[in-house]
Amino acid sequence: MAEKAILFDTSRCTGCHACQIACKCWNVLPSPTGLNENTFSGTHQNPSDLNGATRLIMTYSEADGALSNKPVAWAFGRRSCQHCTDAPCASICPSGTLYVHEESGMVTVDASKCVACHYCVTACPFDVPRYNGMQGKVNKCTGCVDRIEQGMAPACVSTCQPEALSFGDRDEMLAEAEKRLAMLKSRGYEHAVIYGAEEIGGLHVIQVFKYGVEAHGQVLDPKVSPITTLTNIMKPVTGVVAGATVIGLAAMFGLAAGYKRDKLAYNAETEDTISLETGEVIKHGDGQDTESVKEHITCNLPIGKKGGDHE
Repeated sequence: MAEKAILFDTSRCTGCHACQIACKCWNVLPSPTGLNENTFSGTHQNPSDLNGATRLIMTYSEADGALSNKPVAWAFGRRSCQHCTDAPCASICPSGTLYVHEESGMVTVDASKCVACHYCVTACPFDVPRYNGMQGKVNKCTGCVDRIEQGMAPACVSTCQPEALSFGDRDEMLAEAEKRLAMLKSRGYEHAVIYGAEEIGGLHVIQVFKYGVEAHGQVLDPKVSPITTLTNIMKPVTGVVAGATVIGLAAMFGLAAGYKRDKLAYNAETEDTISLETGEVIKHGDGQDTESVKEHITCNLPIGKKGGDHE
């Protein structure tokens, strides 16, 4: 299977939310259903951002149109996982919850392995992974690899009426994006741009932005968080330290084999502590409780006087 990608052409999007709803339905992600739980934010964007039960939202930005025949410029955006080739979330995940699906290149999720460490939340340059408090797991778009493996397109793509979303081999999606960009440029959209060809090693969500990157609510120049780089540098160091710790513990165990554990008794007449096994004086005149009998660890202790030889 060749690497796959989703193509989002903003010039075809009508902001209908169908992709967002399809994602919810296919992945059985609940929405608030209580009275007045959904508050109006003053925009068509709902919810206002991703959350533990929402993996995809459409964003809305209204601006003055640059063309005389289109006084209003609607810049629709798509907030979801970008499926980076060099995915920081997958590289920093200590449990293997997030990983790159080898056949498609999508960054998918095995929630059963999640330890809720939030490392992926910190590492993502697009601020995508969200913690689901009800499940105690981190949640994000899986790329619908369960559908892809069966020869199907992701749920969001399959429901898009105006064909703003497409799915196929990544090379084909990039070629189609170039065609759409050329068309937009020819119609006077000078800020139109392709996003995802090179960012973070290349993304598996390719987007054609009609009004430029920032107008559609995307990160202009995404960078990998320094904490991700530092963690990856420390992984081999941590392995060396762990190995050294094991060797050190083994050495300590070997040394401990030379220790002898004696049972001791207190002689009230001489005030000496005496080994019951050897009869040696371990300590002279320390004034212990005459009832005490305890264990004591000795290593190469000098042979002391016998209790009866004490002066």
